[in-house]
Amino acid sequence: MTQSSVIRLHANDDVLIATQQLIPATLIDSENVTVRELIPPGHKMAAHDIKSGDAVRRYNQIIGFAQADIATGQHVHAHNLGMGEFERDYGIGLDARASVPVDKPATFMGYKRPNGKVGTRNYIAVIASVNCSATVTRAIAGHFTSERLAAWPNIDGVIALPHPLGCGLNVAGEGMDILRRTLVGYAKHPNFAGVLFVGLGCEQNQISGLVERIGAHQPGMLQQVVMQAEGGTTAAIKKGIALVTGMLEQANSYQRVEVPVGHLIVGLNCGGSDGYSGITANPALGGASDMLIANGATTILSETPEIYGAEHLLTRRAASPEIARKLIDRIQWWKDYTTRTGGEMNNNPSVGNKAGGLTTILEKSLGAVAKGGTSTLNGVYLYAEPVEAKGLVYMDTPGYDPVSATGQAAGGAQIICFTTGRGSAFGCAGVPTIKLATNNALFERMGDDMDVNCGDLITGVPMPVISQRIFDAIIRYASGEKVRSEELGYGNDEFLPWQVGAVM
Repeated sequence: MTQSSVIRLHANDDVLIATQQLIPATLIDSENVTVRELIPPGHKMAAHDIKSGDAVRRYNQIIGFAQADIATGQHVHAHNLGMGEFERDYGIGLDARASVPVDKPATFMGYKRPNGKVGTRNYIAVIASVNCSATVTRAIAGHFTSERLAAWPNIDGVIALPHPLGCGLNVAGEGMDILRRTLVGYAKHPNFAGVLFVGLGCEQNQISGLVERIGAHQPGMLQQVVMQAEGGTTAAIKKGIALVTGMLEQANSYQRVEVPVGHLIVGLNCGGSDGYSGITANPALGGASDMLIANGATTILSETPEIYGAEHLLTRRAASPEIARKLIDRIQWWKDYTTRTGGEMNNNPSVGNKAGGLTTILEKSLGAVAKGGTSTLNGVYLYAEPVEAKGLVYMDTPGYDPVSATGQAAGGAQIICFTTGRGSAFGCAGVPTIKLATNNALFERMGDDMDVNCGDLITGVPMPVISQRIFDAIIRYASGEKVRSEELGYGNDEFLPWQVGAVM
């Protein structure tokens, strides 16, 4: 059996990763290990005998503890590997290093807004303040078909952003604050030339409060319609269509111009991970993140339940103790949150993750953190908070894909990179989402949904080549080329603000 049949990620690792299905009695010459049982692609095999209770390492990091004696060559997975408590070495700031800027920063073609921000798309957004106005929101946006917008070729479309929230929440509580941050973040987003808020009228989440939070806006490009004030559904739809029509000329006046990549905020996300995610697409995206940062851009790492157990790799890169403490505090918040809601931090990996070879949240988290590259951590933000810092930052979000990406977009991300090993179907509303396949089989099987293949790292393509491939794709898609999820119509149903707290 050739060396490419397995991957050893670190000399100290207790497991080997299969790059293809391994058949019992096969000798892995490079490791002098004989396969004892069937090992699926992406799954782990014991590199040596492991005793029950021993810590098991991958990436030279603990991914769990043996639940039974494991012999050399046996399959290591959920049947014999589980969670356990151990001390993390936070080593705050020990690995922080200054990013070396490139001599000539890259550029892309974007839409410059009057406030100095730059969009990668030029939409008009119709945003519901409450679930009760969702139908009207969709009807208003649905009126503006591609045929009706043909006279305004610089407009990418009119999109509806309905959601299931807006009432039944404590008006001064955490849940309402998160919702309002999210809606305000979208209303101020540079991918939207204009915004129409649609409300019912009697909801807790009043439009007036949202407009007050937004503050100064381009004249005529922030409008509102309230169904009860207009006389009901039909009248509100008619009024909304008229208000959006009044924005078309000004929205169409924006044209793409060449701007530095430093204007970009790029969300780093993952979904449907597999055993290859932490080997191929995630570290390759981490390399692209480092390249973006060297060009003056900002990248956002997120999904707190999916960095749990690997947070020490980020605190070691924190620019200050205060930044590290913010991250540790968010981990503690999640521990408390899952406890009071009857859950646990190891409710991940999902069924699909486990089928792809991931066993514990520790293993999944170590691979997920790789999306953040090696750059210094320059900030930690709450969900949907506006991102102001440059370089690598962290935003506290759930691991659930649409909720996480919605928060990143609300924070200002104009483009999102999304790695997947199982084949997640996702696209963020108004924000192009680049889908990165972790393995060749997925890219071939679901090529209609994928934008970039990272699986050929396994077959010999160097990591820097794949990171450059991702970086080039970011420039290309930020400049206007449509990603597959846009071509397929994803987005409107994937706008999903985080619901926290009791629904009354």
